[in-house]
Amino acid sequence: MIRRTVLEWGSLPYGEGDDAIPEDAADRLVAVARASPLGGKDGGRILTHGRRALGARQVVGVLAADGIALEILPKIDVPDATGATAHGQIRQRLVHMLAVALDLDIAAGPMTELGWQKETLLEILIGLFARKLADEARKGMPRRYLVHEGDLTALRGQMDVTRQFTTLIARPDRLACRYDDLSPDILLNHIMKAAVERLIRVTASAENQRRLRELAFFYADIRSLRPSALAWDSLILDRTNSRWRELVELARLLLGDRFQTTSRGSQNGFSLTFDMSRLFEAYVARSLKRAFSGTELSVHAQGGRLYCLEDAETGAGRFMTKPDILVKRKGRVGLIIDTKWKRISRVVDDPKQGVSQADVYQMMAYSQLYECSELLLLYPHHRGLSAEAGELSIHSIRNTSSWLRTGTVDLAGISHQNWREAVGFGRF
Repeated sequence: MIRRTVLEWGSLPYGEGDDAIPEDAADRLVAVARASPLGGKDGGRILTHGRRALGARQVVGVLAADGIALEILPKIDVPDATGATAHGQIRQRLVHMLAVALDLDIAAGPMTELGWQKETLLEILIGLFARKLADEARKGMPRRYLVHEGDLTALRGQMDVTRQFTTLIARPDRLACRYDDLSPDILLNHIMKAAVERLIRVTASAENQRRLRELAFFYADIRSLRPSALAWDSLILDRTNSRWRELVELARLLLGDRFQTTSRGSQNGFSLTFDMSRLFEAYVARSLKRAFSGTELSVHAQGGRLYCLEDAETGAGRFMTKPDILVKRKGRVGLIIDTKWKRISRVVDDPKQGVSQADVYQMMAYSQLYECSELLLLYPHHRGLSAEAGELSIHSIRNTSSWLRTGTVDLAGISHQNWREAVGFGRF
């Protein structure tokens, strides 16, 4: 198995050369990228197929085909680290972002046991799921009372009078019964078994294989369902099974649209991919919700949905807006944040400081529509910026009382207080 790791916007040569992969292996990776839901036209949102190299884009994760696995990692700064050590730290920060975005509490024990430097992101997530599932399985399999119907020799529960005096009218030795029975054959266990069965076929790690086979034995008596047949919307998590919430989120991640198995004749492949722009937005939104918990501020991701225009005759809305993050105080929008997953540059001779003109126009429209005077463009911090993470610039919007600020946030993980400072808590 050929294994390669590149950073987003990096390249992987193919053909001749010590560092190059075989050309047919490159073709198989491109085929998997094309089949991914995030691949876009010809898989170009994940990989571009150049004449001598594959080019990674802004979608990260793992692509695997027969005999080859390609891991694409985000460009996150890790000071004083190179090679496998740097890749390990990037994986750790990426998993941290996923954990925050999915509201998972995995920062303690399980995180320290994972092979950050020797395993790919896929194997790390599989290992995390297998460890957590094994821990919960030792406490017992969840069960629920399910309604059963049966023709029994003795009354159990309640009699189904209609069936008794119609279908069983000639069978006095049978009683039509309707009763509740405590059963493990429930949706929660179907989800766990589907994840175990899928991941056994995907993992290449001997340790993950061992854990998953033990779990497969544990779930042997549970019905097997295809991932597409799982009724996610019917799942109910209450106080009796709330400890399974994190495992459900991990299973949803590993079985969802971002992770799928494809088959093309004799060629098989799979992908686990993430759009970093969406992940960064979700990470910031969830972090702010935690930071503002207990205050009068509320955080709303992809909220608003006001229209820019109205039809002059019908009044119908046109061009809906969906700001990344709205921070409200008592129902009023106090701050609008637009997250940008790109490396902003601080250029001495550039008065725009690397900010896109289109982004400025968009924020000005938001300010007008949502009657908000505080606007923030938020970027990931990197070493190319001389200052520490935080506010980079502040500008007044001409002929208004509104302010547009730019700032960065450190992805190494910051405290609630630092998150408040990062978005200028106190200004709104």
